[in-house]
Amino acid sequence: MTTFKFLGLAVASVLLAGAAHAESFGAISLSPETGATGWSFDAESRWRAEDISQGNCYDYASDCRVAIWFRNACGAVARGPNGWGADWAETPRRAQRAAIAACARHSDGCRVIRWQCSGAQ
Repeated sequence: MTTFKFLGLAVASVLLAGAAHAESFGAISLSPETGATGWSFDAESRWRAEDISQGNCYDYASDCRVAIWFRNACGAVARGPNGWGADWAETPRRAQRAAIAACARHSDGCRVIRWQCSGAQ
């Protein structure tokens, strides 16, 4: 009986370790012309995350592009009157600050228009 208990614990440990290292992707797409966005989270690949975000953005605009993709992290897009910027980080707050900084290289008055996280945050 002890052998089965030990085997059960070993299997559970391996399964939990695998789950902790699972990759989860997200993306944010943006229409530079209209400011429309589309996003995805917890996708199984970068390409799937980008496809989903693009599809969601195309529901509202025809000039969408992937602004940022991220893996087990957060992404954000900021926009100002004369441009936009995007970045990613480990937390929503850091991603938003980084996106504003990226936008500020092109425009004044930048503000976050979308942020999203994927994976455990």
